[in-house]
Amino acid sequence: MSSKLNITVMLGGPSAEREVSLRTGAAVASALRSRGHTVHELDPKGPGQWTLPVGTEVVFLALHGTYGEDGTVQRELEAMRVPYTGCDPEASRLAFDKVLTKQKCVACGAPTAKFMTFQSADAQWPDGWQTPVVLKPVRQGSSVGLQFVDSPAEFPAKLAEALKFDTGVLMEERIIGRETTVGILAGRALPVVEVRPKQGSYDYKNKYTAGATEYFCPADFDATTTARIQDAAYAAFNAIGGRDYARVDVMVRANGEPIVLEVNTLPGMTETSLLPKAAAAGGLSYAELCEMMVDLAVRRGTQPH
Repeated sequence: MSSKLNITVMLGGPSAEREVSLRTGAAVASALRSRGHTVHELDPKGPGQWTLPVGTEVVFLALHGTYGEDGTVQRELEAMRVPYTGCDPEASRLAFDKVLTKQKCVACGAPTAKFMTFQSADAQWPDGWQTPVVLKPVRQGSSVGLQFVDSPAEFPAKLAEALKFDTGVLMEERIIGRETTVGILAGRALPVVEVRPKQGSYDYKNKYTAGATEYFCPADFDATTTARIQDAAYAAFNAIGGRDYARVDVMVRANGEPIVLEVNTLPGMTETSLLPKAAAAGGLSYAELCEMMVDLAVRRGTQPH
């Protein structure tokens, strides 16, 4: 990117992931300033409760969770005809809803775990299911509200807990294996990152506590398994209609079979986040990655719709 731009970074916002978003946005703003751009930071309180700084040429979305990642802010920016980073409103809406994502994966043949959904805390343990399973609020990110169920007796209390975070809860077979994530950037899958929590699972606490989790990139898989993981991630990204970039979480069974968990359309972008780690393994510095995301948005913004 040759020209210097007037960029607004949208960060913070009203979701449960506000603190993470503030960290992401601050890191992105600093990186873009280091490349010579004029950068404003905007913390939107919610739909319609903000105005873009005068002269904004492109918006970098550093929001996470409800409002920022579910297609709402994307629709607002579309109405303003301002280019912005990442996926469009429909892909954002689909990816933020774990059930819709899984339905799209099933339809296009991307491998995903067996699942069902619940809307009521009075639901009974379903026939034909074995533990362990995972319960996830349908529309939350960053492992917010995640519950592990190791016996049917735990199910009622854990379902009630997960329902505190959304009106719907996804239950899926818990995949035992290695946990990986794959960054997608500008039409290609980046090197695979393996995530190994030192204790327990990769939950909100282990995700955001320094030193609680080890990361390996590129992950230590043979070439065939690596390609299978990347192909599964890319298939899920295409299933939701993704564009520019995203991060896809994939479990890998002991036999090398990849199982897609979910697609993150606005992944964390602190310097220690997983997409920047994968980009670094692919030869891109953090500042170059941020600038590339902006560049993809600007180039798209100049094309007629």
